[in-house]
Amino acid sequence: MEIYTTPRFDRSYKKLPVDIKNKAKAREVIFKYNPFDARLSTHKLHGKRKDEWAYSVDYSYRIVFIFLEDNKILYLDIGTHKELY
Repeated sequence: MEIYTTPRFDRSYKKLPVDIKNKAKAREVIFKYNPFDARLSTHKLHGKRKDEWAYSVDYSYRIVFIFLEDNKILYLDIGTHKELY
């Protein structure tokens, strides 16, 4: 699985505390192996974002992404539920 990031994701990621960055890296390893692993709580979004998905980094932080063709993922943003929705 290949993961790409948007400039928005990169900006948001850069501003995160170090401990959240470390958790995000650990979750990405799980995500690459199985995007629907129960530990990630992967879920489809609704409304205007109905084509997007999200998974949990921890209780507060989420990564929003979309599935592309050929086993590719595009990370759109990372942040708290309040920041993203």
